[in-house]
Amino acid sequence: MSAAELEAGVSREPDESELNIFSDNGSQSVVTQLLDHINSHEKSSQRRGGFSERFLRWRRRYVPVGGDNRRDHGSLKHSGPLVSGAAYCISSCSMILMNKVVLSTYNFNAGISLMLYQNLISCLVVALLKFSGVVSVEKLNWKLIRVWLPVNVIFVGMLISGMYSLKYINVAMVTILKNATNIITAIGELYMFRKRQNNKVWAAMFMMIISAISGGITDLTFNAVGYTWQTANCVLTASYSLTLRRVMDKAKQSTKSGSLNEVSMVLLNNLLSLPFGIFLIVLLGEWRYVISTDVTKDAMFWVFATASGFLGLAISFTSMWFLHQTGPTTYSLVGSLNKVPISLSGLVLFNVPLSLPNLFSILFGLFAGVVFARAKMS
Repeated sequence: MSAAELEAGVSREPDESELNIFSDNGSQSVVTQLLDHINSHEKSSQRRGGFSERFLRWRRRYVPVGGDNRRDHGSLKHSGPLVSGAAYCISSCSMILMNKVVLSTYNFNAGISLMLYQNLISCLVVALLKFSGVVSVEKLNWKLIRVWLPVNVIFVGMLISGMYSLKYINVAMVTILKNATNIITAIGELYMFRKRQNNKVWAAMFMMIISAISGGITDLTFNAVGYTWQTANCVLTASYSLTLRRVMDKAKQSTKSGSLNEVSMVLLNNLLSLPFGIFLIVLLGEWRYVISTDVTKDAMFWVFATASGFLGLAISFTSMWFLHQTGPTTYSLVGSLNKVPISLSGLVLFNVPLSLPNLFSILFGLFAGVVFARAKMS
């Protein structure tokens, strides 16, 4: 009962029905009985309030507020890692297969131009999302660009070498040879960051070396140019991860907010790669081939090329989403397991000539990748 209600109840004249409440105890005055009645009313209200609070707590615990909405929210929370993991795997597999279609099926001999087109699509999409307020992007400045430039040079080299290796080598062997990146990265971590690996990791890397050597020897579609590009890609990919780790803190210090989110790094990498791509296209004369070739006049070619650009950006976002939903350990393990469907689908879709020893080398390499991820977890 509020103070205003109490004051109103005491000040007004009680009628006959109210006075009859106190007729049972003649020794007490009307005022005393009125005060006792007020106290009992307050205690009753408190008991009712306590019961109401207990009921509400019970209702919130066992009865979902909003009915199906609360249950839907819970189901989404539990299905989040599954959905994000599936999205990451689908985009990753699709990206590699789509690049293989553009470069090999259409026999497109301009990997730098394809990279430039894909990165341009990524920049436009991120810019559109930024202006729509969907994502936040750190403002670029010359200090940040100077710090990030070495990372971007390696990033461009990594993309170009990956394009050309995929043109000459089948998808399964590219996937297996990429295991060499883990070995180079582990050696780099040992010398640059004094990070030592356990014996299980080194054993898994030894298995990767065996699978790569045996796979190359038994590869019926062996191409020396393609293997050279893939070797360069492994070195550049490992260098990219190691350099990125070293430059990251300096890059954050070069921003106004003191932080650099993943979306900003995606935009920074793709945006800075555009001048490099244009310079290399002009220097190597690739633009003449792009203008003269009949492939660029095929509408379906542009459909696949554009789709590969969107898939490249999708990998960036889905990997960040999946990493946020789970963690580095699960992300690493799923990335290793993801090589299995990529390799098998590449063998089936592109009718790759295959021998039993080569198939065994591929499966052994996939197994070594899973063992490596599990060893890193321990």
